[in-house]
Amino acid sequence: MQKYLFKNIHIVNEGKIETLDLLTDGERIEKIGSGLSCKSDVTEINGEGKFLLPGVIDDQVHFREPGLTHKATIYTESKAAVAGGVTSFMEMPNTIPNALTVDLLEDKYSIASQHSLANYSFFMGVSNTNAEEVLKVNKLKENICGVKIFMGASTGNMLVDNYNTLEKIFRETELLVATHCEDEKIIRDNYQRLKTARGVLTASDHPLIRDDNACYESSLAAIQIAKKFNTRLHILHISTEKELQLFGNMFPLKQKRITSEVCVHHLHFTSDDYAELGYKIKCNPAIKAPNNKAALWKALLDDRLDVIATDHAPHLMSEKEGDYEHAHAGLPLVQHPLLLMLHYYKQGHIALEKIVEKMSHAVADCFGIKDRGYIREGYFADLVLVDMNQPSVVSKENILYKCGWSPLEGFGFPATITHTFVNGCMVYGKGVWHESEKGQRLKFGGPL
Repeated sequence: MQKYLFKNIHIVNEGKIETLDLLTDGERIEKIGSGLSCKSDVTEINGEGKFLLPGVIDDQVHFREPGLTHKATIYTESKAAVAGGVTSFMEMPNTIPNALTVDLLEDKYSIASQHSLANYSFFMGVSNTNAEEVLKVNKLKENICGVKIFMGASTGNMLVDNYNTLEKIFRETELLVATHCEDEKIIRDNYQRLKTARGVLTASDHPLIRDDNACYESSLAAIQIAKKFNTRLHILHISTEKELQLFGNMFPLKQKRITSEVCVHHLHFTSDDYAELGYKIKCNPAIKAPNNKAALWKALLDDRLDVIATDHAPHLMSEKEGDYEHAHAGLPLVQHPLLLMLHYYKQGHIALEKIVEKMSHAVADCFGIKDRGYIREGYFADLVLVDMNQPSVVSKENILYKCGWSPLEGFGFPATITHTFVNGCMVYGKGVWHESEKGQRLKFGGPL
């Protein structure tokens, strides 16, 4: 495999920005320092004025394969991810068939091993009736990112509302439990009340139906069960100011038993945007009133929120149209999370070091990912080269999602991702793709 020598590049890593050289050798980072040289064949990259970041690790995506490949495939969406600096992803079980058995879960790993350009892991899915099957993955915990529980409506047979099942999983699993928290009864009651009052619902009704109480009550219930059994709980896509009182920052991430994730769309959009974007930004949990966005930013910066993700969930544009009941929920986002955060860096909302912490370091620490998430000697060379002096704009011509659209179309970023390296291979470089090497299965070894 080709060696690369980055010269005089601004390395953003572990709370610092330092101008150094970096040498890769095969899959790994060999040396970081000043005045590095290499006697063997090496491709030298002039890093002057550019920034080198550890690859983004997205802990929540929906790549739709198997069963929903008209929307997306592991190949198409991993390619979009790599173009956006995302070098590793963790994918959700609500594909078709739902990943509710070990065999079905391993089928997804097999597809990824053949087609994914990024590193990958897949969550084991939970239903009301498959607890014994879920617990089989305790023996595979070094090879699986976690167990996913939908405590709210989802695709297929994956709404888990049987308290005995929840208790059994929380009590006996040895893996991280990731939850989608929305209270189904509150959602149904809100829907019936608004439907009766208005007759026809619109996109702007979505945050009133999937409101802050639905999120709060479900998150509270998950936390109460986790505390009862000392479960390693990770609550996904926090979207409300009210939920933030459930999370703390008194302990470092590695000591937390209960952690949280915020998604880029909840940091960027508010309910004011439904007027222009309509069902394009319909998602679960809903994008809500502006006070929530402001509170989420504050909690992200003070470490009550631990990681940033996308919840990438592509649908065809035809599936986003029609009436409230039929417009699908979900946004395609995995190509642009880093660029979007760099926009907020330029706006003065967040430091580069904090972006790297929340999108790379903290995700690796949260899940106990082996040898990734940091720029360190001996770690895998998952690296992103960013030119902060080259603006870019989202357009249909440069969108790589199979669904072919983005809620960010026309949005201008202050930077460009010029190169992305996955396991030391330059998969993407200045618009040119090198797809011979595929991503690797993530390994987990940190304490839970």
